[in-house]
Amino acid sequence: MTLFTDQKESGRCSVVVLISGSGSNLQALIDCADEGGYSIRAVISNKADAFGLTRAKQAGIPTAHLSHLAFATREEFDSALMDIIDQFEPDLVVLAGFMRILSAAFVSHYAGRLLNIHPSLLPDFAGVNTHQRALDAKVTRHGASVHFVTEELDGGPVIARHSVPVTQTDTAESLAARVLQQEHTLYPKVVAWFAAGELRMTESGAQHTRIPLPDTQDFD
Repeated sequence: MTLFTDQKESGRCSVVVLISGSGSNLQALIDCADEGGYSIRAVISNKADAFGLTRAKQAGIPTAHLSHLAFATREEFDSALMDIIDQFEPDLVVLAGFMRILSAAFVSHYAGRLLNIHPSLLPDFAGVNTHQRALDAKVTRHGASVHFVTEELDGGPVIARHSVPVTQTDTAESLAARVLQQEHTLYPKVVAWFAAGELRMTESGAQHTRIPLPDTQDFD
């Protein structure tokens, strides 16, 4: 079974972005939207003070805030979040620093059209504190990955990776800054692939109509 929804016959690919923080990846998506063939319909945050909401408002994008603290369970929050998202009828839902573990019902509802970016070269260093863990492991390269979201945390099919070298003088902060620069290039590229109808999730993993996946680029 192919988990993929074709783009609407007319109009651009519609995207809803979920955030929890500053929204630097959101800004990269906003800046590349015209060239990438997609339109950001809404930005939604679980935190009212997320600066990403300000970025969206400055770009004329509708915003919404839904606090997870107002709900007794993850499932109740996710159900309410789905109700808001679905009002915008998105072709694609993009997690851009959305610091919530999603319920099975949420992931199933958007299967094949739910993307996340993770600050490591998956499958290495799933979870949090990835930059310090990379330094502790003494890896020579570190980076970011975009993947389809499944019920397994950071375990969905990897679509693309960008990597940078790890230097002897790196700290977690310096490494994070260089990786973030690559995220800003990587995420809009993958969203543009989806918008063009070139990317889909199948039972065998992520597939692109023109290139083998996962697509990996190294930056020295």
